[in-house]
Amino acid sequence: MKITNAKTFLVEGIKYNWTLFKIETDSGIHGWGEATNWPGSPLIEAACKHVGEFIIGQDARRLDYLWTKVYRDMNWLGQAGPLLSAISAMDIALWDIKGKAAGMPIYDLLGGLYRKKVQLYANYWFTGGGHSPEDYARQAKETVAKGFTALKFDPFAHVNYWYGEDLSDNNGLTEKQKQLALDVVAAVAKAAGPEVAIAIETHAFLNGPTAVEMANRLAKLGFNCMWYEEPALPEFPDAIADIRRKITLPVCVGERLHSRFMLRAVLEKQAADIVMPDITRCGGISEMRKMANLAETYNVPIAPHNPNGPISTIASAHTMATVPNFFRQEFMVNDVPWRDGCLSHPLPVSNGFFEIPDRPGLGFDIDESVLLAHPGLRTRPTDRTFYI
Repeated sequence: MKITNAKTFLVEGIKYNWTLFKIETDSGIHGWGEATNWPGSPLIEAACKHVGEFIIGQDARRLDYLWTKVYRDMNWLGQAGPLLSAISAMDIALWDIKGKAAGMPIYDLLGGLYRKKVQLYANYWFTGGGHSPEDYARQAKETVAKGFTALKFDPFAHVNYWYGEDLSDNNGLTEKQKQLALDVVAAVAKAAGPEVAIAIETHAFLNGPTAVEMANRLAKLGFNCMWYEEPALPEFPDAIADIRRKITLPVCVGERLHSRFMLRAVLEKQAADIVMPDITRCGGISEMRKMANLAETYNVPIAPHNPNGPISTIASAHTMATVPNFFRQEFMVNDVPWRDGCLSHPLPVSNGFFEIPDRPGLGFDIDESVLLAHPGLRTRPTDRTFYI
């Protein structure tokens, strides 16, 4: 089964541009993948086009071989970034093809089900208001009413992390900013109720002392904390491990860990309670499964990062249905209104769960005309003023 063509679609999403990838074969079977990453969507799109040209003529059934060949042949580009996103899209599309050719859903090819329904946690549920305790509380209550039992958000999102109000801060916060973050979290926790878990995102933008201080002050609120996310950049696993020892909130990292090779140091240093690789960044279904298996050897659960398009959601769910150490999967509650409209079937999300269909491959096809009607934004990077 030879690969005859590869097509890339840069599509407008509500938060990120989606980068979708279609592989066609001489058997008439095609597969869909996704490489969504942000910022720099045009770089991801270009990488997908290049990898697509590279694999034309190859046997689509040689999944692991193609993953390894592309990774090693292009390793001068680094072990992360656009290359790994392109490999992710390729890998997901090849699994889709393999499942369709076998007449089996991907989860069966991966060894079969541990669970038919994948529990989700809600992100991007807070788009209908400002950064105030009242606006966040109202939307938290609405999201819980939809059946979600876990919410994630960044209470520090109102901050320009590069400098403080007096232009002298270095990834720290003023007391006013700290108190606003605490007030927002307290309001969300009260509105959601004690049975709803809350994940605190920091985007690794806080300096070490501030990350520790805010974790400890948040803990005093007594809310149901699912995790404290990315208290330091993944380049510093020792720093993450040190922060984890100094706080009581569970630590989650992984959205910037591209492949099992980067994950290993985090696990060896016992820097995370939970890991959260992203299937569009880490190398696709094949690599996420390997990362989950690696995490299992350290008794660490996995909760896929997924603020992406629909193929990412579907592929992550297939993978998480087949591993014993799955915890929860991220889901974009608010998205473009035509998300389901570009799919052959609506996303089967109900009462906070994704119920995986038993159709072959991913179980979904894409209407290309809908993608073409919503092209991704190709604006220049925003000009920024840098303060030294």
